[in-house]
Amino acid sequence: MNLSPPDAAGAVRVWDRFVRCFHWSLVACVLLNLWVLEEGETAHRWAGHLATGLVIARIAWGFVGSTHARFASFWPTPRRLAEHLRDLRAGRPPVHAGHNPLGALMMLALMALVLALGVTGWLQGTDAFWGDETVAEWHEVLADMLMVLAGVHAAAALVMGRIERVRLVRAMVTGVKVRW
Repeated sequence: MNLSPPDAAGAVRVWDRFVRCFHWSLVACVLLNLWVLEEGETAHRWAGHLATGLVIARIAWGFVGSTHARFASFWPTPRRLAEHLRDLRAGRPPVHAGHNPLGALMMLALMALVLALGVTGWLQGTDAFWGDETVAEWHEVLADMLMVLAGVHAAAALVMGRIERVRLVRAMVTGVKVRW
């Protein structure tokens, strides 16, 4: 398990400023590109470039960042996933200071989708793939997948927060997990 000692009030400092800024900036880029900005327009492309750059920076931070930001502290190995699922089924929700194994798997899937969207979006602007319907269709499918997974991610944060009795959304704003 990925535990940190709580302070006197039961709070655990988990998410550093970079992780929180990354998270909410990526949320903004994704929401803008899915719901506000016009596909193919300059602002849409720049938001996509920014989202891709954010994910690349987060990957780097996963190797050099703070304890709970490092991939080594939460990588979703088969063993960690099996233990986590076994504990959940047994009604013993495990406590993880950082990402739980399912949350880590979701985070990695979301980042992979954003990178794939960045690549397919970029390819559409190259001479080799300009007007290629296959690349455009893949870009749309990936965007739809991102929307679905982002919704599952948000719902899971609320559900797991309730199960674990931790204010997960607040922790992504303040950086501190507080049990209630």
